Amino acid sequence: MANYWLMKSEPNAFSIEDLKALPKQTDMWDGVRNYQARNIMRDQMQKGDKVFFYHSNATPPGIVGIAEIASDEAYPDPTQFDEKSKYYDPKSDPEKPRWFLVDVKFVEDLPMISLEQLKANPKLSEMKVVQKGARLSVQPVTEAEWSEVLAMAKVNI
Repeated sequence: MANYWLMKSEPNAFSIEDLKALPKQTDMWDGVRNYQARNIMRDQMQKGDKVFFYHSNATPPGIVGIAEIASDEAYPDPTQFDEKSKYYDPKSDPEKPRWFLVDVKFVEDLPMISLEQLKANPKLSEMKVVQKGARLSVQPVTEAEWSEVLAMAKVNI
């Protein structure tokens, strides 16, 4: 059974358009430096899980498409070992990596569903992304929330 997630990315850093433009429309979801988000990717995500691609720090922020987890399991984020990377972590050891990632694959675009629209839907009042202070870049989504957002997307077309 597939799980559902929401993954945030700033569109000026990595947008859904960037993902679509890549060969095989697949890339590493690198640079996550939050232990809770890392644990979700490392311990809970499985190949085939569905993901809402969310543009954060955008005007407006919101869900812009669907991706899926494409890697069999999480693996060490190579940027933690690259001194030239902004995600370099000098405390991370290749023998005992601190940071992990998964590969994501583009599935489809959705019409923008803004954070404001998500917050306005009473059926989504418990969704993590609408909660005050919910800044985590990788969040679980329930099956009911997933279905409701897809229903909203059909209305936005």
